[in-house]
Amino acid sequence: MNLLEESLSRIKPVDRSWIDKAAARQLELTKPPGSLGRLEDIANRCAAISESLSPSVSRALIAVFAGDHGVCEEGVSPYPQAVTVQMVLNFLRGGAAINTLTRANGIELKVVDVGVAGELPEAPGLVRRRVACGTRNFVKGPAMSAEEARAAIATGIDVARQAAAEGFELLGFGEMGIGNTTASTAIAAALSSLPPALLVGRGAGADDQVLARKTRVVERALALHRSHLDDPFDVLARVGGLEIAAMCGFCLGGAAERRPLVVDGVIATSAAALAVRMKPDVAGYLFAGHRSAEPAQTALLQILDQEPLLDLRMRLGEGTGAAIAIKVIQAAVAAFTGMATFTSAGVSTNETPIVQQ
Repeated sequence: MNLLEESLSRIKPVDRSWIDKAAARQLELTKPPGSLGRLEDIANRCAAISESLSPSVSRALIAVFAGDHGVCEEGVSPYPQAVTVQMVLNFLRGGAAINTLTRANGIELKVVDVGVAGELPEAPGLVRRRVACGTRNFVKGPAMSAEEARAAIATGIDVARQAAAEGFELLGFGEMGIGNTTASTAIAAALSSLPPALLVGRGAGADDQVLARKTRVVERALALHRSHLDDPFDVLARVGGLEIAAMCGFCLGGAAERRPLVVDGVIATSAAALAVRMKPDVAGYLFAGHRSAEPAQTALLQILDQEPLLDLRMRLGEGTGAAIAIKVIQAAVAAFTGMATFTSAGVSTNETPIVQQ
C-alpha cells in the first residue's frame, strides 16, 4: 500500500454525534441560543473533529506550496514565470503579505518547494521537496506523469503528518506559482462540467487580451484531455500543478491526522475539491477560509458544500485568506471552551420559571 492509499484508508468521517454534543453544550453557555451564529457551527465542528468538548486550535501552521507551470508559455499570466522563485525568496526573507499576516496572528509558516523552476538557497522555514522543475504545458500533453503527481501528493501528506507530529492543531494552506489560476480553472471546469468562459478569472491582474487567451487555453486543454477527466487523480495529473497536488495531499494527510484544515483561495480550493472527490469524508475537516474574487471558486465550493467564513474581496493567494480565517476559528473555539455556563455563572436562563409576586 502506497502513502496515498494508506492515507485514504485512514480518513474517517467526522462523527455527527459529537456535533450534537457540542451543540447541546452551546445551549448551556451564557448567551442566547444561536447568538454567536456561525462561530457556534465552527466550534461544534472543531469539537467533532477532535472528539472532545475541550478542543484546542491554539497552535496553527500555514504551509505554502510553490511550483511552476509549463502552461505559462501560452501567455496566460501578465507576470513572467521568474516571479515564482522571486516571490518564494520574498517569503523566505519575511517580506510578503503572508509573512505579515502570520506574524500578526501568531501563526507559524512553512514554505515547501515542490516544483519551483529556479534555484533556492537554504533558509529557515524552507522545506525542499522538489518533484520536478515545474509542470509541462498541458495544452500539449499531461502536466505531470502519474508518478510525479503521486510524489507531489505524498509530499503534502508528509508535510501534514509532520505538522501533526510537531503538535500543530490547526492547519492552513496556500500556494505560489505563476500560471496556477489557469490550472485551477481547468480543474474546476473538469470537475464541474461548466464551460470555461464562466469560470476563467483575471488571476494576478490579466487584461482582456490575457483573459481571452486563458479561456482559449483552458478550452484547448479540456478538449485534449477529455477522455481522461473522469477520475480526480487523472484530472490532477492532466491539467493540475505540482503545488496543487501537494495541497491535495496536505488535505488528505491532515484529515487522516484528524486536524481541521483551513482552505485559502481558488487554487487551494481546487486542491481541496480534488481531495474531496478522492475521499468525500475529507469535506468534514475543511473550512473554506474566504471567498476569492475568482469565479471558478464558486463551482469548487459547491463540491466542498461550504460557504466561506470571510468575504474580503481578496485574490492574492499565498495562504493570506487562510491566515485571517484561522483567527476566526480560534475565536470560535475560545468562546466555546472559555465561556461560563448558566449554572456556573449563576445566570438565569430563558427557561427559568418566573415567580409571580
